[in-house]
Amino acid sequence: MDTDTRAAAVARDRSDALAGFRDRFALPGGTVYLDGNSLGALPCATADRVARVVTAEWGRDLIRSWNVNEWMHMPTRVGDKIGRLIGAAPGQVLSADSTSVNVFKLAAGALRLRPDRRTVVSDRGNFPTDLYMVQGLSDLIGGRCELRVVEEGEVASAIDDTTALVMLTEVNYRTGWRHDMRKVTEAAHAKGALVLWDLAHSAGAFPVDLDGCGVDFAVGCGYKYLNGGPGAPAFLYVAKHWQDTLAVPLSGWLGHAAPFDFDLAYRPADGIRRQQCGTPPVLSMAALEVGVDLMLEADLAAVRAKSQALIDLFLARVEASCGEWGFRVVTPRDPAVRGSQVSIAHPEGFAIMQALIGRGVIGDFRAPDILRFGLTPLYVGYADVWDAVETLADIMRTGSWDRPENRRRGVVT
Repeated sequence: MDTDTRAAAVARDRSDALAGFRDRFALPGGTVYLDGNSLGALPCATADRVARVVTAEWGRDLIRSWNVNEWMHMPTRVGDKIGRLIGAAPGQVLSADSTSVNVFKLAAGALRLRPDRRTVVSDRGNFPTDLYMVQGLSDLIGGRCELRVVEEGEVASAIDDTTALVMLTEVNYRTGWRHDMRKVTEAAHAKGALVLWDLAHSAGAFPVDLDGCGVDFAVGCGYKYLNGGPGAPAFLYVAKHWQDTLAVPLSGWLGHAAPFDFDLAYRPADGIRRQQCGTPPVLSMAALEVGVDLMLEADLAAVRAKSQALIDLFLARVEASCGEWGFRVVTPRDPAVRGSQVSIAHPEGFAIMQALIGRGVIGDFRAPDILRFGLTPLYVGYADVWDAVETLADIMRTGSWDRPENRRRGVVT
C-alpha cells in the first residue's frame, strides 16, 4: 500500500468495496471518529426504527405489541442474528441483560458444572468488569471460588486439574492483542475445564467461529462494533449441549418454561431461553437490531482485511510523522494476533488525546498512558487515518496538547 501521500489514501477509499456503508451512518461533519470500539456510530436507520416502535407499536398497539409486533421474541430473534456474526448456529445466542450480568450468570453456572473444582483462570488483560463479577461471585458463595489472574501468555500453562473455568476477553481492550480462541479452548478442554469468552471487541470486528472452536460459553456487548447505541443490550452464547444442564443463578420469570402460567415454583425453559431474566428492553433492542442487520450486510472477511490495512497505514504514518515525540506502539504488528484497534503509548497520553478530540479526531484514553483508536471499516476510511495522524503530528509539533484545558479529566476518559 502506498503510504506516502494523502492522494493515495483517497484513491484507496474510492476503490474500497465497503465504502458505500459510510453513508449509512449519521457521522457529524468535520469529525474523524475512531472510537467505534467503545461506542459505535449511529446508523441512519436507527432513529426511524425507534420512532416507529415508540409511535406505532407502543403508542398505537400498546400492550398488544408483545404479540402483534413480536416484542416477546426479540431476545431470541436478535440473538440468532448476532449468532451469524460469531459463528453460532441458531438457538444458541440470546440478546439480554448487560455483559457483566451475563458473565455472572455463565460463570456461576459453569462452576456448578464442575463442582469438584474451584479455580477460575483469567489474565491481566481481561476487562475489569469480568474479574469483578467473579470476585463478587466468590464472595457470594463463601469463597468457594478462587480467581487466578496470570499474564496473557501464561494462560495455557496456568490451567490444571483445579480449573473449573477459563474466562478471557478475546481481544485486549487496551492493547488490541488477540488470544488464539481455538488453541486456548482446546488447552482448557484437555484439562477438563470450561471456557467463557468475552467478545466485546470481537463481535462485528472480524469473523468469529464459536461452534467451530468448540467454545462452551461467550458474552459480548451490543454498543461497540454492532452499533446498537449507548447501553445497548448485551448477548450471551451457550453451546447447545450445555443448555439444558447449565444451572441458571438468576431465575427470572421470562426464563420460566411457562411464564404466563404464573407458577410459584421456577421451572426453567428449554434451551437458550432459560437464560433470560426479565422483560426485554424493547426500545434499545430495536436500536440494536438495526445495527446488527446493517453489520450482517457486510462481508466480515472484507471487514477484517480492511481493518488490518487501516491499522498498517496508521502505524506507518505514525512512524513517518511522529517518530521524534516518543510514542510507543502497543498494538501487535502481526495481524494474526490483533483485533481492530491501534494503541500507542505516551507519558502525556491523556492530554494528547484531549487535544485530538478538540481538533475533531475522536479516540479515547486508557490508563495509564494509552491512546486508543478504533478502526471500524464500515465508516472509517484510509483518508480518515491519514488525517488523524497528520493532526496528531501537528499537535505534537506545535505543543498545543500542553494546555490546561487538555489536562482536565471528566468522568469518562
